Amino acid sequence: MNYPKPPFPDQQQPMPGMTDAMTPVPDHGETSYKGSGRLAGKKAVITGGDSGIGRAVAIAYAREGADVLISYLDEDGDARETARYVEKAGRKAVLVAGDLQAADHCRAVIAKAVSEFGGIDILVNNAAHQASFKSIEEIPDEEWDLTFKVNIHAMFYLTKAAVPHMKPGSCIINTASVNSDSPNPTLLAYATTKGAIHNFTAGLAQMLAAKEIRANAVAPGPIWTPLIPATLPRDAVTKFGEQVPMKRPGQPVELATAYVMLADPLSSYVSGATIAVTGGRPFL
Repeated sequence: MNYPKPPFPDQQQPMPGMTDAMTPVPDHGETSYKGSGRLAGKKAVITGGDSGIGRAVAIAYAREGADVLISYLDEDGDARETARYVEKAGRKAVLVAGDLQAADHCRAVIAKAVSEFGGIDILVNNAAHQASFKSIEEIPDEEWDLTFKVNIHAMFYLTKAAVPHMKPGSCIINTASVNSDSPNPTLLAYATTKGAIHNFTAGLAQMLAAKEIRANAVAPGPIWTPLIPATLPRDAVTKFGEQVPMKRPGQPVELATAYVMLADPLSSYVSGATIAVTGGRPFL
């Protein structure tokens, strides 16, 4: 595919960013992803499912035959657009807005999925927060707390609430990052949580094996999502992705197949794994 390469136009957005305001607009597989029934009849929960990686996964899952609950913060326009693609694929879309910092909201997301779907087969813990700082002195205490609450605490609350509703063969997929292996110092809080996610996934896979529930992670490299113009400095956005061997950022659709593979019942022996999607950058 002939995907865009940097330099990109100068652009900045307020957090958490909107898809349609990006130049170029990311590719989530709207026209390219073709399903083959690999997830027929499955019920999936995707946090951060309104845009970016989450939208690409939602579209792919729906086209593979799954119903999808999309958890998102407050980007109603993005969420409704993602739901439209899910429904166009002939699957049920459920939207749940709210802040995953709160344990009660995490439990409400899972309760809504159980109410609407009758159970949960796939939990994709994808929502994340990041912000850039040049020195540790610049990081407010509140920012550190926020990053951990959204990126790792919510993952625990959601997983804890979901597992009792999961049958053997169900799976949990967590979005980690290359930052768990090679942390960007300007993303200190974010990178630290991604290391925690990697460890959480590895331990969770062992803990849930007796229940025949799998836990895996995907570790993206630089991916062109609204989080980029909303959280990185202008020069970093303009050059985003040029540091990897492919010399460009990945598009969200390019991660979708990794999430589908990990959710596929045929991947029944894959647990405790991390799938790196990095444009050629080594992940150790």
